[in-house]
This record gives sequence, C-alpha cells and structure tokens, in this order.
Amino acid sequence: MPQRPAKRLSLTALAGVTLVLPALALGGTSAASAAAPAVGSGLSARIQAAAPGLDDPHKKDIAMQLVCSAENSSLEWRKYFAYIEPYDDGRGYTGGIVGFTSRTGDMLELVENYTKAKPGNPLAAYLPALRKANGSDSHSGLGKPFEEAWRKAAQDKAFQDAQEALRDRMYFNPAVKQAKDDGLRTLGQFIYYDAIVMHGPGNDSDSFGGIRKSALARVKPPSQGGDEKAYLNAFLDARKKVMKKEEAHSDTSRVDTAQRVFLNDGNFDLEPPLKWKVYGDSYRIDK
Repeated sequence: MPQRPAKRLSLTALAGVTLVLPALALGGTSAASAAAPAVGSGLSARIQAAAPGLDDPHKKDIAMQLVCSAENSSLEWRKYFAYIEPYDDGRGYTGGIVGFTSRTGDMLELVENYTKAKPGNPLAAYLPALRKANGSDSHSGLGKPFEEAWRKAAQDKAFQDAQEALRDRMYFNPAVKQAKDDGLRTLGQFIYYDAIVMHGPGNDSDSFGGIRKSALARVKPPSQGGDEKAYLNAFLDARKKVMKKEEAHSDTSRVDTAQRVFLNDGNFDLEPPLKWKVYGDSYRIDK
C-alpha cells in the first residue's frame, strides 16, 4: 500500500489503548433527504441548506469511516484518537482522528484546548515544545516520551472530546456549511470535507479554497443554477491536479474509485449500501 496521502501517512500501533466512547446516535436517514429533487433543476440553495445532510449523525459517522478507509485502511475511525507518528514529510508529528500536525498549528491548538479543559494532563508538559515546533517540521523536545503521553491521553474522554470538537470547528462544520451554501447535497458535502481534511482550509491554490475556486471557474455550482454532477466532477478534477503535485498525495484512488463512483451512481444523498476501493482495497458500508 502506498503512503497514506493526507496530512498523515501510515498506521501506528494502537495495542493496549482503551477508548472511552459515548454511544453515537445512528438514526435513520430522513425521507426528505432521499426524496430531494436535483438542486440544479430549480431547488434554491436556501432550501437545500436547510435539508438534512452530512451533519446528520449517521451520515457523519459514514463520512468518518470513508475518510478512515483512505487514511488508515480501516473503517474503525475511533481507534485513531491514539494515533501519533513522526514523519519526514514536512509536517512534523501527525496524530489523532484527522491527522492534526505539529507544523500546521492544529496539534498545538488541540493540546491547548485539552489543557484548558483538563490541566495537568499527560500532554500539558509538551506545550512549550509544540509551540516551538509550530510552523516547522521539527521533532525537537517531543520524541518517544511525547508519543507515549499522546497514547495515554487518548484513553481520556476529555482528549477524545477535544479532538472531535476541533475537527468539527476547523474542518467538518466549515466544509458542510460551504457545501450547503453551494447547493450541494450530502455527497458534495462529503467531497468538500475530505478535501479540507487533506489540503487544509486555506485559500492558496493547493488548499481547499483554491480547489473550489478552480472548480467555480469552470462550472457553476447548483446555488447559481449549475448542474450538481458537472460541478462536483470539476471539483474532483481540480483536486486531483493538486494531489498529483505531491508524492504523498499522488495516489488518487480516494477520488477515482470512491467519490467518483458514488457520483457516477447518482448517489447524491450518500445512501448505503456503499461500495468503494482505496489503494485497491475494497470496502463497504451496508447501512
């Protein structure tokens, strides 16, 4: 299997980690979503934004499984609260359920938030080193003791909650909001979320904002009267160009044999059963 093509790259040993997890309400999908007409055929963006989407708890869990299949070759995303590894990929340390990194600042923010909620936690002592490493690929002051502290913290529900809260604030909520503003249904919302997790929420050409800008230059989104499938194909085309610029992102199967499969099937509501491949490995979600 090639290197994991996102902000983080490969699997880490998770043996011995006990996760404290709340029960997730996996309710059924609203019939209103399944019956929604094509946005490009006249449904206004305002009405579409009010419809159920990826923020439905069950669909959100599906989104996390889909991303985990590409990032970790697994559907068990909750195991990755404990994930932490150093890489020579320019991002320093990478850890957690969406690959927070020591270079990009989200790992520092995560540990700061956790420490505010629970002072004296196992990671608090590493805040000075994380602040120094921010903006660089340095591992200085971190190392094996930091990795052990991260895995210990991952047993704490407060740290798990901090990871989910930062994921939502920095990645999930902005992606879903922008997708709804663009008139996209659940699949489009997921396509935006997967892109923002990998490429970051910035506006430069290689970030989520730049990819979206490139797609908008070619095709109107449904909110502007465009065709939903044509727009999402343009977005995926733009994303693939960005992915191929970096060796760690060069495998585009998460687009070609996953997201594009759902799009070609017309599964705009991301309804199970879902079947897809990443790196040639097959996955399915039946309900």
